[in-house]
Amino acid sequence: MTRRDYFDLFLLSAFWGISFLLIKFAGHDFPPVWVALLRSVFGTAVLLLALTWGRVGFPPRQYWPALLLVAVLNNAFPWLMFALGEQTVSSSIASILNATTPLFTLFIAFGLRESRPTLRVWLGVLVGLLGVMLTVSGGLQGGQASLAGVAMILAAALSYGLGGVIAKKTLSGLKPLSVATTQLLLSSLILLPFGVLGAHPAEVSLKAWASVIVLGVVGSGLAYLVFYNLLARVSPTQTTAVTYILPIWGLFWGALAGEHVGAGSLLGVVVVLAGLGLMNSRSRVGMSNRLTV
Repeated sequence: MTRRDYFDLFLLSAFWGISFLLIKFAGHDFPPVWVALLRSVFGTAVLLLALTWGRVGFPPRQYWPALLLVAVLNNAFPWLMFALGEQTVSSSIASILNATTPLFTLFIAFGLRESRPTLRVWLGVLVGLLGVMLTVSGGLQGGQASLAGVAMILAAALSYGLGGVIAKKTLSGLKPLSVATTQLLLSSLILLPFGVLGAHPAEVSLKAWASVIVLGVVGSGLAYLVFYNLLARVSPTQTTAVTYILPIWGLFWGALAGEHVGAGSLLGVVVVLAGLGLMNSRSRVGMSNRLTV
């Protein structure tokens, strides 16, 4: 990897790492559906500009049913779950729980007989699950998490894992920018009726507006552009390194915003990352399709 590759990896981790805190800030004034909806809309706007600038077309019509499913699993549903979950879970703990996505990806790929994990990989899974248990336990004891909120965020991570596996099986060969733009566009359309018919925001502060705009433009639109440009230059295995950095960024931004970061959370993130390190020995479970929050 070149210096540019390392810089892009660092930039990508920072973009995605701050998303957890931005979701928390946006959720103070916006209903959860609106957080997910506006994130999709602003992200779509960025990618549509990139699509037009690069003169890239939308995918062929026969791929749209699969794209609709992937948009639900990779964007609409998990983004809604994060917005709901972070009403009772701190952004730092949410970032640690998000790191379970590779664990779920492995389970799903194994269940579909897409991979044959080694003993070392299964050991990594057990270590990673232990780290999650430590994180949840520490969060519950410190008042930084609720069981319902944790369940929602884990459901989002599971959805990411399932969406990544399905995307790899059904959308391989398509231009990544075209796929990402279509995903966010469909996510916006899926969430729109729920936003219109559901609860509307009352008074929205400048902080909440800034958070949801940055979340969509930077944490979704620009992050996708950086990710796929990086993926075009380095291997998918190398891009998974961002998975190790996101919880660290989540803890950093959360602490900077005044969230309490307990010893249990710190120990949990270390154990989760150790588990991911053991899992990284395998090469047949693709995680490059979905690593974001």
